[in-house]
Amino acid sequence: LTDGATACLISNEETAVKLGVSPMAYIKGWLFCGTNPKQENLLGPAYAIPRLLKEQGMTIGDIDVFEIHEAFSGQVLANLAALNSDDFCKDSLGLDRFGYVPFDKLNNWGGSIAIGHPLGASNVRTLMTAANRLKHEDGRFALIAACADGGLGMAMLIERA
Repeated sequence: LTDGATACLISNEETAVKLGVSPMAYIKGWLFCGTNPKQENLLGPAYAIPRLLKEQGMTIGDIDVFEIHEAFSGQVLANLAALNSDDFCKDSLGLDRFGYVPFDKLNNWGGSIAIGHPLGASNVRTLMTAANRLKHEDGRFALIAACADGGLGMAMLIERA
């Protein structure tokens, strides 16, 4: 674990124009959820990602960039396995299997572990990394996800400006 800090200006487009700032990306949607903290403490992304994409009328194939915060490597692998599991998706989400998150689209610039898991900086770091990757990789949509202690999960969909 390392110390970290981030800063990010989030505004409406009108305010950005007034400030002379060019948007990097637009937040298209987000979702927060809770899971059973005793049995599924770190599976929040597996709950949040499919629900958000369903809300947005999108599939895994529509996403160019995935940034999933790594509490530790096994946590990300468990979420990826759950997303690709018929049983988990049917029993826990009431949905068809979400599918396989392609590794060539996941945390390509290093995830939270690779850069030291900076506490207090993780979510803005994943947002900014996703926005920069969209530009660099000429993508349109990025999906960001994270778990939190107590069984919480979040997912956010952004679109390149």
